Amino acid sequence: MSVHPTLSTAIRTATLPSGEVIPVLGQGTWGMAEDAERRADEIAALRLGLDLGMTLIDTAEMYAGGAAEQLVAKAIAGRRSDAFLVSKVLPNHATRRETIARCEASLRRLETDRLDLYLLHWRGEVPLDETLEAFDALLRAGKIRHWGVSNFDVSDMEELAVLIGGSAVTTNQVLYNLTRRGIEYALLPWCRVRAIPVMAYSPIEQGRLVKDRHLRRVAKRQDSTPAKVALAWVLRQDGVVAIPKASRLEHVRENRGALELRLTTTDLAELDRAFPPPTKATPLEML
Repeated sequence: MSVHPTLSTAIRTATLPSGEVIPVLGQGTWGMAEDAERRADEIAALRLGLDLGMTLIDTAEMYAGGAAEQLVAKAIAGRRSDAFLVSKVLPNHATRRETIARCEASLRRLETDRLDLYLLHWRGEVPLDETLEAFDALLRAGKIRHWGVSNFDVSDMEELAVLIGGSAVTTNQVLYNLTRRGIEYALLPWCRVRAIPVMAYSPIEQGRLVKDRHLRRVAKRQDSTPAKVALAWVLRQDGVVAIPKASRLEHVRENRGALELRLTTTDLAELDRAFPPPTKATPLEML
């Protein structure tokens, strides 16, 4: 089986509302920096991802209590200009004053003077317009370059869009994979019409999809792996960016190889039968 073919395909890009382009395949860090014995491997994995063009690195103040951001800092040391850095503020920290303070704390842990993208991690009790004021202040100070949201459903996005400055939202990061297709009914079309890229976290369902018999069958037919099939399925769509986590070098290469895989109409039909698309609106899922 040719698990890791020659990586000849350039990474496709998605275009942000500002016109800037980002790779459709990035790197997640949820679950990293939780085991000191894996630290060197995780840093090496992130660095390999940069080498392979997966320059978008997603993290958050919540991940390992800030230690994931510190890990990212080590991985990008001397290579800050190569990386498109994304971090997130927790909703209970999303007041105007606290958002600014938390962003500055993230910048210190990441050992950088700016974030390329700063997200509200999920919807909380703080009024959105207050968080937007903080994002605007951070933009004007040059501490963030773009802002966005995470785990926002259609109703949240509609509420955001009518606020002063709300139309500047750059992305919505949500749970999306073969077993979590609910966004296809309304949220994904809503974002597409407005040219807002969707960032898919847990595109392989935290590794659980690799055991699925349907993916295994498609992978065998493609002389590939279930993980690459799951990731290629997400990446086939315009305006969708995937941020799988990989803490081992072979998994980084496997993720990168998903861009080489072209699923056939037979493959897609089989996956649709196994994981039917939504036929009605459903609440947004989160992990």
